Amino acid sequence: MDPEAGGPEIVKVTPLQQMLASCTGAILTSLMVTPLDVVKIRLQAQGNLLPKGKCFVYSNGLMDHLCVCEEGSNKVWYKKPGRFQGTLDAFLKIIRNEGIKSLWSGLPPTLVMAVPATVIYFTCYDQLTAILRSKLGGNETYIPIVAGIVARFGAVTVISPLELIRTKMQSKKFSYQELHRFVSKKVSEDGWISLWRGWAPTVLRDVPFSAMYWYNYEVLRKWLCEKSDLYEPTFMINFTSGALSGSFAAVATLPFDVVKTQKQTQLWMYESHKMPVPSNMSTWAIMKNIVGENGLSGLFTVLGGVLCILEFLGGANI
Repeated sequence: MDPEAGGPEIVKVTPLQQMLASCTGAILTSLMVTPLDVVKIRLQAQGNLLPKGKCFVYSNGLMDHLCVCEEGSNKVWYKKPGRFQGTLDAFLKIIRNEGIKSLWSGLPPTLVMAVPATVIYFTCYDQLTAILRSKLGGNETYIPIVAGIVARFGAVTVISPLELIRTKMQSKKFSYQELHRFVSKKVSEDGWISLWRGWAPTVLRDVPFSAMYWYNYEVLRKWLCEKSDLYEPTFMINFTSGALSGSFAAVATLPFDVVKTQKQTQLWMYESHKMPVPSNMSTWAIMKNIVGENGLSGLFTVLGGVLCILEFLGGANI
């Protein structure tokens, strides 16, 4: 609002400030959410041993990462013995027996990619929103949808090849020359598009989530400000708007989250054993198989759903 008109002066945030804020928020989010996923993986591992070469999905609240099991040793954090009776019991026993730092096991390597991806996403969203509002007017309701879709689409596209390389490096210690040969061979055999394998299910989950989240977030925030007779939103208004819109978007996109996880793990198993990838590995084929085996409820698994909502609640309020 123009100061001469009597309203409060709007302080413009620079791209550098947006990047620093996104980076700080990303680190804080991962610190809050990672213990949930660590406990989930430990609970799953005690009932279903993770042999060498098998992979599982690790989430730090910012991104999902495919992790490959190492040699059959109890030294790695996800194979440490523990007889847990439930989530709370697992939290208490891990802290008591292994120390509180164990709740953030495996976090540092994932932040190398998750933090840049988050910075790209939020900075692009803020910049696109500002540009569109300056061109189209501040009251256009579809601006958050367009900005959210473009920002998430771009972030996923940039990070996908790096995630493939990170997963390969984790499965075996590569030198930079060996890594370069691996990428060159993959491109020569399967084309450049092979570096974005697994991109489609990620986009099908993240892009609709981003569109729904930002639209509902902006609408809720504006409505709560009007009800509270405030010009600028408070922390609680931002938090409430993010929590509600994040919950709705997480539930709506949960089927694609289930499919994405299955496709990631299946693709890795085929590639690690040097087996040809079946033709029925498309996103829709996997979704059809899940429904055929478990019904529609298979797309809304309880454990995945609860964790998904908790993680998005953390990420939504960066």
